[in-house]
Amino acid sequence: MRVIGIMLVLLGILALAVPSITFMTTERAVDTGFLQIDYQKPHTIVLNPIVGVVAAVAGIAMIFAGRRTGTV
Repeated sequence: MRVIGIMLVLLGILALAVPSITFMTTERAVDTGFLQIDYQKPHTIVLNPIVGVVAAVAGIAMIFAGRRTGTV
């Protein structure tokens, strides 16, 4: 449970630090025997800052909850 909490905190901080991720995919527009035309299409994933805060808070809560159950 503690490892999942640490991962959530790190992902929450990453979501706050990087507001969007853009990557490119290559798609084929024309494919005839001797002629091939490809183009690159951008895709953007927008990370909402609220999701980052919620993930970080949930991760911290899981870390402390794991610490309490481990000491009893």
